[in-house]
Amino acid sequence: MASDKLQWVEWTDEQILDLRLCDLGLKIPASPVAPYIRQLYREMKQRGLKFRPHFWLSDDWFTPDGVPGIALPFYTAHTRLQRLELNKMLEVEGGTAEWCMRILRHEAGHAIENAYRLRRLRSRQKLFGKSSKAYPEWYTPKPYSKRYVVHLDMWYAQSHPDEDFAETFAVWLDPDSNWKVRYAGWPAFRKLQYIDEVMQSLAGIPPPILNTKRIEPLASLKKTLREHYDEKRKRYGLDFPDFYERDLRRLFSDHSDYSQNTRADKYLLKIRKGVRKKVAFWTGEYQYTIDQVLKEMIAYCRQHKLKVVGNEEQTKLDFMVLLTVQTMNYLNDGHHRIAL
Repeated sequence: MASDKLQWVEWTDEQILDLRLCDLGLKIPASPVAPYIRQLYREMKQRGLKFRPHFWLSDDWFTPDGVPGIALPFYTAHTRLQRLELNKMLEVEGGTAEWCMRILRHEAGHAIENAYRLRRLRSRQKLFGKSSKAYPEWYTPKPYSKRYVVHLDMWYAQSHPDEDFAETFAVWLDPDSNWKVRYAGWPAFRKLQYIDEVMQSLAGIPPPILNTKRIEPLASLKKTLREHYDEKRKRYGLDFPDFYERDLRRLFSDHSDYSQNTRADKYLLKIRKGVRKKVAFWTGEYQYTIDQVLKEMIAYCRQHKLKVVGNEEQTKLDFMVLLTVQTMNYLNDGHHRIAL
């Protein structure tokens, strides 16, 4: 069924949410993500690589162990579902051309390791670490470390040896990364050189692993979109420490002297969207998670009848700094998601 004939395209979000994932009827060819897949293939061809990962639709981005292919989230295959994703999660992961290509190059790094069994190489294990190392529930990034490349948000290469390899491969593959200049003098440069050497040795060689397995393909997922988003929102929901009272009372007041001033809850509602987007950009945290914190703060201000004390523009800047610092403290305490 062609995407322009899908009945649910004109439905409301509420109607679509009751559809099962397996009933979406999506296909990758001619979808919004198809040009980015072709671009990835062109980049791999330009590097002399024979390998091309296969793709399928699922409920998230992932590359299963041992599979030389990549799962794409269903919303990448239709703009209507991207709007739904935005409405439910406040952002679309991989929703821009640049962001999508970053993720595709990263996942291609996992896929090529599977295709050529590169994790078995002792040289790879010595330089990046062993894949057998357990994935942490969270990790504390070191922003100033030069032992790792910087590609995806939150210094993702630092989370696990496999992610380090995939991130390094992604930087190497990106035709605009200029890695020989950008990483000159960094310890990470040796990793990029290693990737360069290994990939040159594989140029023109077909991969030994050619299976086209599809793990959790969309057609097998019986849950509804509503169930999917309930799970996803819970996973990326509020899990911040209770720091609201102390910090909010530094910016806002319930003193009678300010009784005629703007209500803090109404003020935060007005700046909510812009603040959420900025802090997410600065910290790498999900907008949805930050929005839950903002919701709690707004409720606290309303309950305690807090008022804006100073200049509203300056208060906005101070509030963004406050929220950014608290988010980074939270992440640096070890509370950071690992997206597998």
